[in-house]
Amino acid sequence: MNDFPESLGAGAPMVRFAGVSKRYGDLTVLDRLELDVAANEMVSIIGPSGSGKTTVLRLLMTLEEVSDGVIYVEGEPLTHMARNGVLVRADQRHLRRLRNKIGMVFQHFNLFPHMTALGNCMEGPVQVLGLAKDEAEARAVELLDMVGLSDKRDQHPARLSGGQQQRVAIARALAMRPRVMLLDEVTSALDPEVIGEVLAVIRQLNSEHKLTMLMVTHQMGFAREISDRVCFFHSGRIEEQGPPAQIFGAPRSPRTRQFLSAVLEAH
Repeated sequence: MNDFPESLGAGAPMVRFAGVSKRYGDLTVLDRLELDVAANEMVSIIGPSGSGKTTVLRLLMTLEEVSDGVIYVEGEPLTHMARNGVLVRADQRHLRRLRNKIGMVFQHFNLFPHMTALGNCMEGPVQVLGLAKDEAEARAVELLDMVGLSDKRDQHPARLSGGQQQRVAIARALAMRPRVMLLDEVTSALDPEVIGEVLAVIRQLNSEHKLTMLMVTHQMGFAREISDRVCFFHSGRIEEQGPPAQIFGAPRSPRTRQFLSAVLEAH
């Protein structure tokens, strides 16, 4: 592990994947990924199924362990920690501390069914951050208002539409005051008529909150509109990346062109 620095120092990217691989037995899902994401940058990750897109987010959320390489957040190793001058695998205490900087919104909401919308947004700040209940409630009320659900604060998830549940999930992630927000196919489980309301919230997040955001999406029009950079993944690697105008308007890789042609034709 000596090849990797213990800290990236001042001016480091908000997120860095340094030679990161993920393998399951003989299957390589991510292959020596090198990716820097700047503070406040909005990066969309696109690509075919099985290309490693969601694995990028799951590794960053520490839901999976890297096989090789190191992930850094704000210049500090996330997956590893320094011990006696070398990097070793991070322990749970280190992971918990760094993971508090990261929020994730999942494809299938993952709300606590026995809690109201307000309770879902209060639970993390109280239990993990140690906020007083009144402070957590004030934060939750403000965020539910931001996502347009202040009138649903006392409803349980079963009483909410899919779009409303996903907006609660976004508010819940924001309640932890993350520095990095991960969005994993947040519209793919939704009916077409409610996709717009969730995209509107993400658009507002992007414009009003100083967040670094990584979004895995099949919504090509939205990715084109909102992203600072688009990364096209193929077989566990970044095949091509660049500004949306270049990726969608003049892709250089035949694989990118083929993928976009197929996806845009399907829509």
